[in-house]
Amino acid sequence: MGALDYLSNFFNAATTRSRSRSRRRPMQTVEIKVKMDCDGCERRVKNSVKSMKGVKTVEVNRKQSRVTVSGNVDPNKVLKNVKNTGKRAEFWPYIPYNLVSYPYATQAYDKRAPAGHVKNVIQAVATHNNTDENITHLFSDDNPNACSIM
Repeated sequence: MGALDYLSNFFNAATTRSRSRSRRRPMQTVEIKVKMDCDGCERRVKNSVKSMKGVKTVEVNRKQSRVTVSGNVDPNKVLKNVKNTGKRAEFWPYIPYNLVSYPYATQAYDKRAPAGHVKNVIQAVATHNNTDENITHLFSDDNPNACSIM
């Protein structure tokens, strides 16, 4: 119990210190919007991202102008590498249509968005504090999920 426990604790502490120095980034998926016109543009963007350290997979969808990168990467570094190819790039600004409560709001609807997607904007949705307002909201014409029995 004496010397061996002391030595084993010493070695365990030494290994945990070396592990804490090398911080691994968590596994992430980064989606970037990049306008690509031809196979050469697609190949150039894919190769620039694939050569980064920590990248597991790279998926390019030219029809949607979308690049999806998975791996232990920093999203800002991925965006910077894509911009270094000479293409205008930004983080993917769209979310699926069914996740938004008011998809035809003035800032959310975008004609250039891919099918089934709208822009990811903060929407002003009225919150009801009073229970009477909640009940009347159930039968309102403004509520798309209102009760249809009237």
